[in-house]
Amino acid sequence: MSVLNAPHFHNEEAAYAWVEARIWGKNPICPHCGGVERISKMQGKSTRIGVYKCYQCRKPFTVKVGTIFESSHVPMRIWLQAIFLMCSSKKGISSNQLHRTLGVTLKTAWFMSHRIREAMRDGGLSPMGGAGGIVEADETYLWNTEKPIPRSRGRVPQPVKGGKIGTADKRVIISLVERGGSVRSFHVENADKLTVNKIVAENLHRETRLHTDESRIYTDATNHVISRETVNHSRGEYARGDVHTNSAEGYFSVFKRGMRGTYQYCKEKHLHRYPAEFDFRHNNRSKLGCDDIDRAERAIKSVVGKRLTYQTARA
Repeated sequence: MSVLNAPHFHNEEAAYAWVEARIWGKNPICPHCGGVERISKMQGKSTRIGVYKCYQCRKPFTVKVGTIFESSHVPMRIWLQAIFLMCSSKKGISSNQLHRTLGVTLKTAWFMSHRIREAMRDGGLSPMGGAGGIVEADETYLWNTEKPIPRSRGRVPQPVKGGKIGTADKRVIISLVERGGSVRSFHVENADKLTVNKIVAENLHRETRLHTDESRIYTDATNHVISRETVNHSRGEYARGDVHTNSAEGYFSVFKRGMRGTYQYCKEKHLHRYPAEFDFRHNNRSKLGCDDIDRAERAIKSVVGKRLTYQTARA
């Protein structure tokens, strides 16, 4: 039977019950006062689905309060369908596709997808790596920045030696990929030593082995880890024993195919949310024992405290 035949994808009451079980557990929790006692479900004929009342603070609430669903007029079952589609699509799903599949407006689909990405954002600050652990660091570049680029006498920058366009005016994503584990990505303004040092110092354990390519921006990272080992891609070296950046390259292969093939373009002010989406799917992949259903459930459990308003998204 198809996964999408599940009752919570079609029935509104079942959808609320499914979300409540994953956010609250067995007993509802008042989002206003945090109370768990003297709470009852409102049963009036005109009462909206999923409304409870807390008799400690005297306020009504639903499971949507304080989550990405708050103040949304989209039915909960449609939200669950959107979350499942985004969690199960390895290279993402565009707002246009959500608009056509779910039967909502394009504006609504765009805003829903950004709210779901906000829920996928981990925000974990525990150090990666550790004693004997290997973390690969690499950077990739996407479309041109939206900032004005200084021109010399009005001339357009010429291709650098080797026929490749320079990366000075590109948007930069730096990723730390733990060998066989999780990934943590950052959209940064500049790919330089100062930026890399800050990222490495804040996110890696001191006992970590850092693997990079020959890029000079990682030179000073040795001040924050036990060792830095490199492979020289410019000379055709891609692995030397267990020293390589293939895990990071594999992550970027999926990320860039999704950004350029599925999403095609996004404004720079929204770019920080897209790595969070790809990080979430990578960190909850099947190799780590997480299938599409588990991934969607983990996304639902992360919706609390991550409200994103339309005004904020558009600002």
